[in-house]
Amino acid sequence: MDVLDLTRLQFAVVTIYHYFFVPLSISLAATAAGLQIAWLRTKKDQYLHLTKFVGKLLIITFAVGVVTGLVQEFQFGMGWSAFAKFYGDVFGPTLAVEGMLAFFLEATFLALWYFGWDRLPRLVHTATIVIVAIGTTISAFVILAGNSFMQNPVAYAMDPSTGRARLTSFTDLLLNKVNMAAFPHTLAGAAMVGGALLMGIGVWRLRADDGFRVLARLGAWITAVGGAAVAITGDTLGKTITEVNPMKIAAAEALYHTTASAPFSIVASGPPLPSFAIKIPWLLSFLATGSPTATVQGIDNLQQQYAATYGPGSYIPMVPVAFWTFRLMIGIGTLAALVAVLYLWRTRKGRTAPRWLTRWLPLIPLLPAAANTFGWVFTETARQPWLAFGLVKTADGISPGLTSAEVIASLIGFAVVYGVLAVLWLKLVRHTSNQPLTPTAAPVAAPEPVPVY
Repeated sequence: MDVLDLTRLQFAVVTIYHYFFVPLSISLAATAAGLQIAWLRTKKDQYLHLTKFVGKLLIITFAVGVVTGLVQEFQFGMGWSAFAKFYGDVFGPTLAVEGMLAFFLEATFLALWYFGWDRLPRLVHTATIVIVAIGTTISAFVILAGNSFMQNPVAYAMDPSTGRARLTSFTDLLLNKVNMAAFPHTLAGAAMVGGALLMGIGVWRLRADDGFRVLARLGAWITAVGGAAVAITGDTLGKTITEVNPMKIAAAEALYHTTASAPFSIVASGPPLPSFAIKIPWLLSFLATGSPTATVQGIDNLQQQYAATYGPGSYIPMVPVAFWTFRLMIGIGTLAALVAVLYLWRTRKGRTAPRWLTRWLPLIPLLPAAANTFGWVFTETARQPWLAFGLVKTADGISPGLTSAEVIASLIGFAVVYGVLAVLWLKLVRHTSNQPLTPTAAPVAAPEPVPVY
């Protein structure tokens, strides 16, 4: 691996690790806010106990997410300074706004929420966690705008005096058509991740407290609804991606030749030349354009177009990676939603889920987390060789003078620190989950005997 491959690997490791905690923070913040509003309206203690429990999980996750998010943003200066130099004025504001939200708005109001129990008026205290939930959502929207610029560059102009890109409209940057499609899809995926965590913990602790049964079903509902939303928003995002980067959708199917009424492979022996495949007729055309008879451009045809437009070179991404990550994203995410629906059905009207189901359900958080990961791997690798599509190639964005030894040393350092953080997060989540939801009353001390003289 040369320095470019190592730097890409380092960015992938940092980003994938960080993104384990981002959707959890978004989902847990919204769930905690919803539970506290439910408690405020109903005055049911069960909602109060669940609010505090989910809030503790949020604080643990938020802390790790902030630390790893800082490192991710530093990557632009450490490994990709050439790209940051030319296009930092465009997507830099999104990083600044996201940092302000994470460190000032979200962290401040999360602290007020945690320390404000029995100190702030109930409405004011509830408002603090609602603001945290809104802040995490806005943070996701803004940072996705930066990523969407890399998928579909908009709202910029080249400054002839400096040779750098400058931002022409922050509003247009935020309202990038890719961002408008990716944002709801990301929120839906976040709901699945957070819901699956709550469902897994609830099933694991079913016998400890009746509140965990409520938590398990709540998590299952969030996972199931999130799964439905992922499917709907994913359809919209797929059509948008086809419009701005048709090579990506062609690589997802390993479609080398432009085809009308293009099928979609459910199972295949693998690209680039699959010897066996089970295909659904017209499905790729429908996913890409909304019409089952539409024409989908093939990899070879797009390669010729790009070479004529952008100059000689290969513009074909790693097709096997795009092909399999696309299917793993869809398949694993669908499985997680179906398991949640199955659990809801088997526990309806107070029924007890069968042992064969509950034995494995504590592992369900792994499914949507894996689906999210495969989705981002597909999103980023299928865009290659572009760092920002049509503007700058990945090879041209790397920091000048960077050596393989420097990248390897920092990658090892990050891996060690992240390994420690992962262990700490797991231990803290396990410790929190082992605590009873309903606080036990402190034993009343027996009165001391009155001495007789």
